[in-house]
This record gives sequence, structure tokens and C-alpha cells, in this order.
Amino acid sequence: MGIVDSPVVTALVPVIVFIAMGFCVGRWGWIRAASVKDLSNLVFMVLTPALLFRTMSTVHVQELDFGPIAVYFLAAGLVFAATLALGGFSSLAAARALAHTFGNTVMIGVPLVGLAFGDPGLVTLFTLISVHSLLLLTSATVVFELAAARERRGQAGQVHVPMWRTVLQAVRNGIVHPVPLPIMAGLLFAQTGLELPQGVDKPLQLLGQALGPLALLLVGVMLAFSTVGVYFRVALRIALVKNLALPLVLAALGWALGLSGLSLAVMIVIAALPVGANVFLFAQRYEVGQDEVTASVAVSTALGLVTVPVVLLLAARMAPG
Repeated sequence: MGIVDSPVVTALVPVIVFIAMGFCVGRWGWIRAASVKDLSNLVFMVLTPALLFRTMSTVHVQELDFGPIAVYFLAAGLVFAATLALGGFSSLAAARALAHTFGNTVMIGVPLVGLAFGDPGLVTLFTLISVHSLLLLTSATVVFELAAARERRGQAGQVHVPMWRTVLQAVRNGIVHPVPLPIMAGLLFAQTGLELPQGVDKPLQLLGQALGPLALLLVGVMLAFSTVGVYFRVALRIALVKNLALPLVLAALGWALGLSGLSLAVMIVIAALPVGANVFLFAQRYEVGQDEVTASVAVSTALGLVTVPVVLLLAARMAPG
């Protein structure tokens, strides 16, 4: 088998081509900036739940491998903590820490892993996604709130919100969400031993097939409308940590713990994905580092066109077959 015909290359080519096409479409004005939010809603509210539910509706919990997923969150926790330790316990450091650890697991991760590792890889990915937002975003919320409370201390007129209420709201938002909810629903359905009727399964299949191309095109369109400017250097530092340092930490932990195989390979690839858009939502909510985070998403995604193929080539050697 030549390198051109290898599974890694055949998985990467569509990803790069679709992102490039989306970038051109945005630059040429075929899609306006005002339409990006609507396309994003279509991807997250319709196409993503269909693919997630259908894939997990045949998976039995006892077949899932949680070892590599635990290693993933251990690596993310170490990088997050190191960022806070080096940057100081502040809202800005928390925003950077989240950017270092929270990746674009849906729009880039789903099509890439599906093409490179097939359904077994997607099952591993969806298992991670089911708790990815819940654990990382809830932890980030606690850190943001503690940092913000510290910064507000002594300021007059500030209303104190109990930490338990903030955490409870973060947990609720992490579960009642168009990504983890269909995964959990699919898993629950699978445990019944029933099969989806053809009239339900086929529409879900067609919607799921549309996710990959549209999500990747949307990534390109978002890149076309992104601005970096004076934030390039700090955005590049964030991108290097997210795209390279996090997967290296994960691979080292996996090696030290004796893990290998498909699940670990998928985790390493996911760790190498660019910064996810949810990081900007946190920066916006806490009014800190918004321009910096926006630039890091763009730079990380552009850099990922080089770093993700390298990581994927290395990680694919761990996968069987």
C-alpha cells in the first residue's frame, strides 16, 4: 500500500480540502458573516445529535474502554493546573488554561476520527465527548468563579452568588446540551437490546453523513472571518500548547501506564485538535481575554492543518490493523 492510499492520508485529504473550500467560500462572500451562527446551529442542533444518537444506540456500556479517557482528563488536568500555576490564579489565566485543554471535538474531531479510525474510533470519541464538556467546562466554571470572586473581593456593590449554585448550573448546562444528551440517550436505548426501526435509522444515518462535510466547511468559513492582529504571538503560544504539548503529555502518561491500541490513539489525536469555540463563550461570559481567545482559535486551527496530520500519523501506529 502506497502512502497516498494509506488510511491516514485518505482521512486527512477531505478534512483539509473541505476546510480550504469553506475558507474560500467565506472570502468570496458566498456566505456572509451573519450566516455563520445559523450554520453553526444547524450543525450542533440537528446533524450532531443525529450522528451521536445513532452511533451510540448499538453500543453496550460493558464494551467501553474508560482507561484512555481517564488518562485524557489526567493530562488535561495537569496542563490546566500548570497554566494556572505559571500564569497566576486569575480569570485571564483560567481562560488560557481552558484554551490549552478544550478542543474542537465535534466539528473537526468527529469527521477526522470517523475517516481515520471508523466506527470503533467514533465510539471511543463519543464516550469522551459525553463527559468532555461536563468535566472540563464545570471545572473551568469553578475556577473562573473563584478567580472572579478573588478579583472582586473588596469591591463595593458586588452581589455574592453561592458557589454551589454556580456549580449546579454548570453541571446542568453540561448535561442538557445537544452533544452529551443524545450520547446518553443512545447508550440508554442500546441497553434495552432493541434496534432502531428502518424508518428512524435511515433519516438519522443521512443526517449524520451530512455532519462531516458541513462542519468542516463551517470551520473554514469561520477562519475566513477571524482576525488575529496584535494577538498573534500570544495566540501562537496557546496554539502550540494545545496542538502539541497536550498530546505529548497524554502520550507520555499513556506510555508510562502501559496503555496502547486504538483507544489511546484516538485520545492522542483528540488532544491535538485546535482550540474549541466554547472557550470563547467563557471568555465572553467573564469578559476577559475575548480578542486573545478568538485569535487563538484561528491560529490553532490554521496550525492544526500541519500539526494534526503529524500527530495522526504517529498515533495511527498504535491502532491495530
